[in-house]
Amino acid sequence: MPGRTAAPTLARALAGGVLVLDGGLSSQLEAQGCELSDALWSARLLADAPEQVAAAHAAYVRAGARVLITASYQATFEGFARRGLGRRETAELLRRSVSLAREAGAGKAWVAASVGPYGAMLADGSEYRGRYGLSVRELVAFHRPRVEALAEAGPDVLALETVPDAVEAEALLRAAEGCGVPVWLSYTVAGGRTRAGQGLAEAFAVAAGNDQVVAVGVNCCEPAEAEEAVAVAVAVTGRPAVVYPNSGERWDAEARGWRGASAYGPAAAPGLAAGWAAAGARLIGGCCRVGPETVAALAASAGTAPKGGGKMPGRG
Repeated sequence: MPGRTAAPTLARALAGGVLVLDGGLSSQLEAQGCELSDALWSARLLADAPEQVAAAHAAYVRAGARVLITASYQATFEGFARRGLGRRETAELLRRSVSLAREAGAGKAWVAASVGPYGAMLADGSEYRGRYGLSVRELVAFHRPRVEALAEAGPDVLALETVPDAVEAEALLRAAEGCGVPVWLSYTVAGGRTRAGQGLAEAFAVAAGNDQVVAVGVNCCEPAEAEEAVAVAVAVTGRPAVVYPNSGERWDAEARGWRGASAYGPAAAPGLAAGWAAAGARLIGGCCRVGPETVAALAASAGTAPKGGGKMPGRG
């Protein structure tokens, strides 16, 4: 598999310091004028406007991101089937998500293939609740075909992200077994627990002792939740942490708009990220409502801002 040689390379990079992730892909796509109200969200653009996805990735590379997360979060065989696409076409779109990020990275960034939770396919917000009523075996059967298609495209890591439930985390890790690509596991949390209500130590323990896991942490949570979660993740698993919270604003579903002030913008991000790094985070970026300006501030504070377009250490 193309991804087999990437595991030690990425692991060595994490041991050497902080890698800056990108921000919210959907946020940048909206800034580019893209309409994302479809149930497929940003994944729709893999079929309809791949050039927009490439442009969004490129914006984050220019800002200093050194890990790009693909547009496959909500890309599933079931979701595309509702639009009339067969399994062959969907597998090609999943692979396209990796190639778009790879080309945009131009040798300057690692590629993390996004594997979103089951709830993302439902497109009803249930990724922020978990507890779908499905067994681990059923969830493995759902996730495995997508994992296989993404792994075939040779990403550097699979981002098992926005996971609301330790049960689904177990299923995702099982689905990724033997795929030849390392993974990171990232929960969405609230109130010091997973969205499904499990304690953080219990949730992170699912990844303990798994050699395929290169990082464990949280994303799409409030910035204030991140530092404690990072500390628990590192203590429980002994792995570096990954952290990419949202802006801290809240989505008003009835009004279909964001409310509140951002707690994770360009001014605040470097200070918050310093605390996360001190707690053991080595992959730091942003999620919803976090754009290139914040990523640029993170890159500057981490000393990894672009300088002459050089390639990343350890990459060809």
